[in-house]
Amino acid sequence: MHPDRPNETPLPEPLAYFLTWTTYGSWLPGDPRGWVQQCAGVQSPDEMRQRAALRVMKEKEVRLDLVQRSIVEQAIRDHSQFRGWTLFAVNCRSNHVHVVVWAPQHPREVLRQLKYWATRRLNEAGPSRNTWWSERGSGRYLNSDASRDAATIYVRDAQDRK
Repeated sequence: MHPDRPNETPLPEPLAYFLTWTTYGSWLPGDPRGWVQQCAGVQSPDEMRQRAALRVMKEKEVRLDLVQRSIVEQAIRDHSQFRGWTLFAVNCRSNHVHVVVWAPQHPREVLRQLKYWATRRLNEAGPSRNTWWSERGSGRYLNSDASRDAATIYVRDAQDRK
């Protein structure tokens, strides 16, 4: 319950989070597929904005190979187990990662920790780089069994059908 809205019905505690983040440079502002601007939502393609984003990139775009994808998934499994989180699904693609996980922390903190440990393991395996991931990511609250199960099925089964 929010202190400024005492009559508001509290949301249920989330059963899980659906986390998604992209690899560095793989989905820039202005992208032809559309893109998400924080607080403003989905935005239309904008070629000038995309070119500007390309000019300020400090490293080349990241595309993960099969070995790197496996390293990322294992790092997420290991860290989730270490923290006592319930990992429902993880799927690392060449340009993004999906995770369905329950954790007592805020989804931003869970996302931060998973990106940190995936980065550490990738750099240990080499070659090292400064930036593997986009700056932010998405953390959706899954408040029902149906939404958690749908996200889990999507992450586990639907990624290879695209």
